[in-house]
Amino acid sequence: MNMTTKEEIIQKIIANKNRPHLNFSLKHKTEKFTNNLFFTLFDAQACVASNIKQLEDDFKEIYRLACLIKDGTCETIWNNFLYKLPTILENLNLDAQELVNNDPASNNIEEVYLAYPGFYAIAIYRFSHELLLLNTPLIPRLMSEYAHSKTGTDIHPGATIGKSFFIDHATGTVIGETCLIKDHVKIYQGVTLGALQVSKELKNTKRHPTVENNVTIYANATILGGETVIGENCTIGGNVWITKSVPKNSLVYHSNETKLKPKF
Repeated sequence: MNMTTKEEIIQKIIANKNRPHLNFSLKHKTEKFTNNLFFTLFDAQACVASNIKQLEDDFKEIYRLACLIKDGTCETIWNNFLYKLPTILENLNLDAQELVNNDPASNNIEEVYLAYPGFYAIAIYRFSHELLLLNTPLIPRLMSEYAHSKTGTDIHPGATIGKSFFIDHATGTVIGETCLIKDHVKIYQGVTLGALQVSKELKNTKRHPTVENNVTIYANATILGGETVIGENCTIGGNVWITKSVPKNSLVYHSNETKLKPKF
């Protein structure tokens, strides 16, 4: 390849990079911030005071990269988020205890904090949700996508999730932006709480289901639609497809015929 051709290619690439403010260090710095936040809240040896100071410095840096505007809101957002951290931690402790209480494979709460991808995904959701409520630009989505890449669990930070939430195995779980999940809900791998339609005109409407208290949803169930409500105390079996509301105290299951015959 001659020099002229190479230079032309370089110029074409530069001309098509039409996002002059896009800085990928924001992504990496947000991931570091997310890990340090989790570490600060759960590691017994972490110095909370010094870690909080470092987190504040890191947040101001990623906010500057995400916002591109110096309007003085960063300090207010950080202080409001810091104020919420004790409550977030209290709720996460309830989530962890729910896993210990309901998963026969769990041995203690420390194991949940260290080794359960579902708990990690819930933790990052709770952090990102609070930042989204504070109108923080872009950072909540970067946090949720980081958790998605680490755990296989995709929880939009806009979802509303109550206390004592349980995700077991986690991989393949999807929870949409306008989903409302109440207290003591348990879901398993491959569950989708999604939208019936994908259309930009529906952006400001409730597109994802509501799940009431004390519901269990087993593996690979798909529940769709903003008007779909799963009533309290329901059990949703594996592999079901639901697009209409289910009354409380119901058992929903998929029935198929499994045949057996001699191989030879």
